[in-house]
Amino acid sequence: MPYSFSKDQMNGIVEDTYAKIIKECENLKNNTKCPNEQVVALLSVIASNFATKTDKSKN
Repeated sequence: MPYSFSKDQMNGIVEDTYAKIIKECENLKNNTKCPNEQVVALLSVIASNFATKTDKSKN
């Protein structure tokens, strides 16, 4: 069953969470001087923790 965030969630917690993630990625880059590609790799690892077993088997 597909899930989508409500308009209120999109304009609330989802927007806030997005802003926090972006801010922390910028902090990481500023403090480590790592390239964008390293941030992308880290975000990919994080995303993989939320992938379902079915999604993981497709990779």
